[in-house]
Amino acid sequence: MQYRRFGKLKWQASALGFGAMRLPLIGNDAAKIDELQAIQMIRYAVDHGVNYVDTAYVYHRGNSEVVVGKALQDGYRDKVKLATKLPVWQVQSQTDMDKILNEQLSRLQTDHIDFYLLHSLNQDLWDKLKSLNAIDWLENKVDEGKIDHFGFSFHDEYPVFKKIVDDYDNWTFCQIQYNYVDDDFQAGIKGLEYAYSKGI
Repeated sequence: MQYRRFGKLKWQASALGFGAMRLPLIGNDAAKIDELQAIQMIRYAVDHGVNYVDTAYVYHRGNSEVVVGKALQDGYRDKVKLATKLPVWQVQSQTDMDKILNEQLSRLQTDHIDFYLLHSLNQDLWDKLKSLNAIDWLENKVDEGKIDHFGFSFHDEYPVFKKIVDDYDNWTFCQIQYNYVDDDFQAGIKGLEYAYSKGI
């Protein structure tokens, strides 16, 4: 496995991470994960050097986090950095954020999230989060030890991406939709390079 420095952090991330958005299913129901196979896959990846596992509150209708939590038992949690996401379209207050984060910690069977993302930001959702003082909430969760680092995932156009990056000086990371064949889609390669220039 190859490893690369993760932005401004000293930590070295595996070049490949494990995404838990599309785990193997039993039948055609996205909520019915083949837990045995999924756990075997996640642990195989970790055993072969993957040290970053990504999930989200809504993946597999909420069951992805549960299965990832099970996969990271038996010492596997200590071998990886765990990422999950706050479904910002579902929150109307910081109380909602607290409720969801606590549910995620329970599902994932952990006391902290290494990398926490504001999920699927666009202009409207970012405006909403600013009105809810979401950054203050995130910084408080870091102080409480429930989150180590926070960032955002993104689905909008490059000017919006640049604005979100520039609106806060201490983003640790971001996640964009990037395809080497279609590298100007959404944030695209310009966004990738801009984030990199900021140490993100």
